[in-house]
Amino acid sequence: MLSAVQTMRFIAIVTGLSVLGIARAEVQVDAVRIAESEGRTRVVLDLSQPGQHKVFGLSNPQRVVVDLPGAHLKSLRTLPSGKGAIAGVRGSNRDDGSARLVFDMTTTVATTSFLLEPGAGRGHRLVIDMASGTPEQVMKSVRVIKSVEPIAKQERDIVIAVDAGHGGKDPGARGRKGTREKDVVLAIAKKLAKEIDAEPGMKAVLIRKDDRFISLRGRIQKAHKYEADLFVSIHADAFKDRRVRGSTVYVLSQKGASDEHARRLAKRENDADLLGDVSLKDKDETLASVLLDLSQNAAIGSSFDAGQEIVNEMHRVGRVRKTTVQQAPFLVLKSPDIPSILIETAYISNPTDEKNLASRRHQQKMAAAIFDGIQDYFYSNPPVGTKVARLAREAASERQYTIQRGDTLSEIADRYNVTVRNIRDVNKIRGDKIRVGQTLRIPSSTRT
Repeated sequence: MLSAVQTMRFIAIVTGLSVLGIARAEVQVDAVRIAESEGRTRVVLDLSQPGQHKVFGLSNPQRVVVDLPGAHLKSLRTLPSGKGAIAGVRGSNRDDGSARLVFDMTTTVATTSFLLEPGAGRGHRLVIDMASGTPEQVMKSVRVIKSVEPIAKQERDIVIAVDAGHGGKDPGARGRKGTREKDVVLAIAKKLAKEIDAEPGMKAVLIRKDDRFISLRGRIQKAHKYEADLFVSIHADAFKDRRVRGSTVYVLSQKGASDEHARRLAKRENDADLLGDVSLKDKDETLASVLLDLSQNAAIGSSFDAGQEIVNEMHRVGRVRKTTVQQAPFLVLKSPDIPSILIETAYISNPTDEKNLASRRHQQKMAAAIFDGIQDYFYSNPPVGTKVARLAREAASERQYTIQRGDTLSEIADRYNVTVRNIRDVNKIRGDKIRVGQTLRIPSSTRT
């Protein structure tokens, strides 16, 4: 992402090259295939067996070069024509026993590369993804798709990890009337998950589904397991001054990011610490540090954007203590490759907030506001290859209609051959109330 978001088979865009696998014997490159979709170009090399490869870029003119030590291009006459960002393809079998492919580019691209083992009727494959833009932009929007079918045929769901804070032996804060933080935040998390799952192109993963204890790093690990595009941790704050109330949204502070950076660099020698799917164990300290910095900065930037959208929506639910996203070194926010936010939904120590938190109706309103913020963020920043990316493009081509006296939503929906729910969704309308002079966005097609 980042997705942010999961953007992390990312060595090539930082170092200009990538080396994976060990060649034991001559590798035959049986075919070269190219697919293109949504600003990204994918090259797939069908191989007889795994082997080394090196990918790097050249400028003036722009080229991407793939060197394959100990490899042989089976047929230079069947190289594909250009497609997407690729203007043309050249290849050669060199005297030193290696093969080289040169891709003439129409623009500057960032590249990622990885090997796939046999599967789905295919043999060993080398996949090279090319995306226009800077490394930081690519890290924010590119998610590597593991299948090698043409990109245009794939539309994945955006995955949001919903984390109900505390749980089990850790009850969290407690209100004066006995309301427990772990209970109310789980209720809100479950309602939020239902909102997400009801949205086309989005999928929720609950970090905890019941009253159990999960360590803070265990929560991060679960988000990684499900390849989340966003991590949302839900809490209810407490303070000695019972007059304090309202909601606050946090992202990771620079202090927290620096501490995590140092921790990961220190431990990479002892275990296979990962940045997405990339191990830091075999990287020198400089490269590992650059990878972490790029990833963490992109994740924090995306976290700010998503968090502010949520703050904007939470204003309609109740008091918001801070109108802008705050920063804190919360451990649960320290994933360096998943945008992560922590929401203090209210102060359970405040009598009014405690009453609201215990109300199912208020819990639903809170969940709906958080969801609307998430939806706003991803429709403005849809990850490449997702269903939401397509829906966002369709939304951009929507028509507009200004409400006239006597109009109803059902009549407008019939007129434009869309559903009432569709109009409600794109305009964030709850119910059927509209007003004369109001401008509605009319979707070009039903968002299902």
